[in-house]
Amino acid sequence: SSDVCSSDLQGFRGVRLHFTAHFGSTLAPESLPEFTQKLAEADLHLQVHFDSKLIHDLSPWLSRSVVPVVIDHMARVDATKGIDHADFQQLCRLLESQRFHVKVSGIDRIDAHGSSRSTPYSDGIKLAQHLVSHFPGQCVWGTDWPHPNHTHIPDDGVLVNSLSQIAPSPELLKTLLVDNP
Repeated sequence: SSDVCSSDLQGFRGVRLHFTAHFGSTLAPESLPEFTQKLAEADLHLQVHFDSKLIHDLSPWLSRSVVPVVIDHMARVDATKGIDHADFQQLCRLLESQRFHVKVSGIDRIDAHGSSRSTPYSDGIKLAQHLVSHFPGQCVWGTDWPHPNHTHIPDDGVLVNSLSQIAPSPELLKTLLVDNP
């Protein structure tokens, strides 16, 4: 139809920006509000991937976005520091706005020692479960296969099986995997 953006016809839905040491920054944070105006004109959303320590500096700029913002890998927080850590709490504050969404995939990226435990990635699962229970309409999940730029190759079966803990009811699982995407 005529109301469909040409980027939609080509399969584009958003633009991902990196603010990480291993990729470098793709845009100055203070440019984000103006950049999201351009995304709005193209009917696209913003996806951001950043080192967790940057969440405090990026939040004021991301909060001025005029398009939905998807935060990758639970903001790459350190899951071993728990729910009360300042970085995770800042992520939760951002999610108080319906404009923000978070990918709860990446328990293997935020819980670096999790693969060696008897319950793999238990700290990452706790954070993902918290997000899904408190912000169910704003969470999505994906496999991240083939796991590029990773410290280890996680067992995809373990990651998929963790969904029963992250979204422990059929309703939450459907919301996470079907309705929200």
